Amino acid sequence: MAYLALMSDDTRRDRPGDGPEAALDPLKAVRNQTRPALPKRFYKEAGFAAGEGGYRLTLDGRPANTPARSPLSVPSADLAALLAAEWGAQGEEIDPATMPVTRLVNTTLDGVAPRRDAVVDDLAAYAGTDLLAYRAEGPDRLVSAQAAAWDPVLDWAREALGARSILSEGVMHVTQPEESVAALRRAIEAVDSPFKLAALHTMTTLTGSLILALAVLHGHLDPAAAWAAAHVDETYQADAWGRDAEAEERLAKRRAEFEAAAQVAALA
Repeated sequence: MAYLALMSDDTRRDRPGDGPEAALDPLKAVRNQTRPALPKRFYKEAGFAAGEGGYRLTLDGRPANTPARSPLSVPSADLAALLAAEWGAQGEEIDPATMPVTRLVNTTLDGVAPRRDAVVDDLAAYAGTDLLAYRAEGPDRLVSAQAAAWDPVLDWAREALGARSILSEGVMHVTQPEESVAALRRAIEAVDSPFKLAALHTMTTLTGSLILALAVLHGHLDPAAAWAAAHVDETYQADAWGRDAEAEERLAKRRAEFEAAAQVAALA
């Protein structure tokens, strides 16, 4: 069986060959020298096959495993097709940074499924510190942009989940009502699929908002709208002061992870 040594670690770190500027940056050069080389592609074709427990990724017809040697199986053919597409798109080397769906599936099978209670607890901690509750004191344009993007989502959370949020200006902590925190925890606990739970965790940590992530999971927001809502502040700053190429690149990688998580949630 094919063993897949793909870990779900930080995809935002630089990789060997990250542009000509690496040669001009001695610290980057040292980091590049100490990083392990990417594994060589060892298969010609990637596909999937139906079997016990769902659909399993195959490489040259051989069933594949996760890094912890769990069968790399997913519950739907559409999700399996996404996995196979990522593996099929690899070049001479296998680059985990270009395989967000595979990384999330590995994390689900090796980390989330056997640790469900811990993942629920970790997510529930966001119920009291959600991004959408913390508003800017100014300028007026940013205040209005946050209200336009966030207030409708908070209205949805109150009506659909029973979670009412108290708002705060600036960075002062605001204690949310106990019944609201409990309602959000119930919404997390209601997610019975480990794939959806892993996707919810990824979307929450990438945005800082459990409510936005739940809105995507429940189909209230599409991923593009949720991502835009989570980055109202960054959009305002970029419009006011200009865009930074490195920051934009980091944001694009994070967005790819977010969209992959939304896909996994939708297809699982």
